[in-house]
Amino acid sequence: MTGDEMLKLLEPAVERLGYELADLEVRLGGKGGLIRVFIDKPEGIDLDDCEKVSLAVSALLDVEDPVPGNYNLEVSSPGLDRKLTKVEHFQRFAGETVKVQMRFPIEGRRRFRGTLVSSDDENIVVEVDGESLSLPLKTIDTARLVPVVE
Repeated sequence: MTGDEMLKLLEPAVERLGYELADLEVRLGGKGGLIRVFIDKPEGIDLDDCEKVSLAVSALLDVEDPVPGNYNLEVSSPGLDRKLTKVEHFQRFAGETVKVQMRFPIEGRRRFRGTLVSSDDENIVVEVDGESLSLPLKTIDTARLVPVVE
C-alpha cells in the first residue's frame, strides 16, 4: 500500500474524531515497518489526543489489514517545525518563516529560507532576502516551519 492510499484510508477516521491528519510517514519492509501519523487541531495536541487517535487508527488497520508483516504505529503532534504538505497549510501559515527544499533548482538554488507571503493551488510565494520568489507546489520536496526562538 502506498502512502497516498494509506492517507485515503486513515484521513476520514482521524477527521471524524475532530483532528486534522497533518502528515503521514509510512516505511514498510525489512523486519518491521513504521506508520507515523501526525495530528493537529486548533487548540494543540496533548497525550490524550494521541492516545485516542492511536486506538482508532490501530483498530482500523487491524480490520483493513493493509500492511503485510509487523509495524509500529506512532501518533504525534506535527511539532514546532511542522512539515507543510497541503495547500491549506501554506495558507494558514502565511507570514511565518519557512525552509523550502525544491526537487529541482530554481534560479540556481534548491533551498530557500524566508517569509511565506502567500499561496494558491499552484504556487507559494516566499520572500527571501527582500526578493519575492514564486515556487511551484508540485516541485517542492519538503517545506517546514522554522520555529521562533524567544
